[in-house]
Amino acid sequence: MLSKSYFDLIAIFLFMAIICDEFCYFLRYTDMESEDYSFYQGLVFLLDHDVKELGYELTFSIEIQEFGVTEVRDLKPNGRNVVVTEDVKHEYVHLVCQEKMTGAIKKQLNAFLEGFYEIIPKRLISIFNEQELELLISGLPNVDIDDLKSNTEYHKYQSSSLQIQWFWRALRSFDQADRAKFLQFVTGTSKVPLQGFAALEGMNGSQKFQIHRDDRSTDRLPSAHTWYEIMNAY
Repeated sequence: MLSKSYFDLIAIFLFMAIICDEFCYFLRYTDMESEDYSFYQGLVFLLDHDVKELGYELTFSIEIQEFGVTEVRDLKPNGRNVVVTEDVKHEYVHLVCQEKMTGAIKKQLNAFLEGFYEIIPKRLISIFNEQELELLISGLPNVDIDDLKSNTEYHKYQSSSLQIQWFWRALRSFDQADRAKFLQFVTGTSKVPLQGFAALEGMNGSQKFQIHRDDRSTDRLPSAHTWYEIMNAY
């Protein structure tokens, strides 16, 4: 009998394959945070600063390693000879993220999807957005609030802080569908680890869910860093 973890792995691959096929245009540079954090940091720097501050010439190309061989791929026709300027840097960011997240495994994805669409026609999948699709493939999780709470760390807050009490009270009032959406927001996926929230994984391994207080403004909505399992509250 195949284990549940095996089916989880298949579900993840299926989800990523369809996401890349259906929603490639909607990929955001923030999706790179969990894919390649150091590369993501470079994109953040590029977007926040003038291209000239990089100190080197950037072109519409990228180096890709496959089976130990490094090759330069153009992100657009003759891209290796097209310089990225301040006016087109957002186009570069979109294209380079698309290439890193889908281009490197495009052959494998196409082969997988060719077989999948023979079973379930593409038109039946196209009615869902990426979040609905993940829930459809992986199922609605049973989010145990007590388990999450016991595996949560606070920064600039205490467990007795009024804002934290409000947070847990609100989360307990959610039905499982809304809890799944919350989980997607703070971790990047609606799936609960098989061993519970104690098994959450961050960039450096085991990582508890964290709630940070951000003192920069009281007018901002909560934000999340899925690679670190962190939610910022204001």
